[in-house]
Amino acid sequence: MHGSLLSEIREMSQDLYENFNYTEEPSRGERVEVVVDIYESADTVRNHNANTERDDGSTKRKQQTHHTGDTAGSRRYRLTAVCLGLLCVLLLTAIIVLWIKFNNLTIQRDQLQTSNTNLTKASEHFQKERDKLQERLCELRKNTEQAQGCFRGSVYYISTEKKSWNESRKDCNSKGADLVIINSREEQEFISSVLGNTEAWIGLTDIDTEGVWKWVDSSLLTTKFWFEGEPNDFNKNEDCAVTGYRDAGSERVSTWADFPCSHIIVGLCEKSLI
Repeated sequence: MHGSLLSEIREMSQDLYENFNYTEEPSRGERVEVVVDIYESADTVRNHNANTERDDGSTKRKQQTHHTGDTAGSRRYRLTAVCLGLLCVLLLTAIIVLWIKFNNLTIQRDQLQTSNTNLTKASEHFQKERDKLQERLCELRKNTEQAQGCFRGSVYYISTEKKSWNESRKDCNSKGADLVIINSREEQEFISSVLGNTEAWIGLTDIDTEGVWKWVDSSLLTTKFWFEGEPNDFNKNEDCAVTGYRDAGSERVSTWADFPCSHIIVGLCEKSLI
């Protein structure tokens, strides 16, 4: 483009020169206008060149700026992609580790459950074997000591003489036993089967604090088999308990009643073989 402008200026100058040589000599005012036109043409060329250079420089700067911006954006994108990739790797690693631990815990749980099941079965087996041995031992003791019965590792004696509660307890102690402590319905039913309709002392009293019944081992009464209306502390003098209360009639379980401790009846002794 620069070359075409310069060529036009040369042609204009050549025309002016020819006109100047072969035409009539122009006036001073015409020469001034020609010179002005030449200078204005030259200035136009220079301004055009300068503008072109500025435009080229601006374009280059824009291109450079655009290129720089693209480069920075690309770097940020790559950095973000790398960070996300690392995060994914870390999450995947954590998931794998947790999964492995979960599987290990599941395996250990199953092993513990299996062990617990085996131990439970073994315990039940040993319990049965122990009960059998206790029954055999109880029967042997029953025969040799002339006991009236055996129940869950204990032998039971009915005293041959009727005595007060305190004297009956002493008689039990002389045999290495004590007045019976009843802890369950099954035991009460067993005792009823042994005693029949016989009233007998049991190891239960509220002699220390009225209404607070305790067994001979000082444990509080929890399982109760009082007959209807009992205990009533008749005449405020009934502090010791019997089982097989005659007024219970055909009742086989709830046969307890409170009696004066000086009352004379047989005592029921219990001796543990465990």
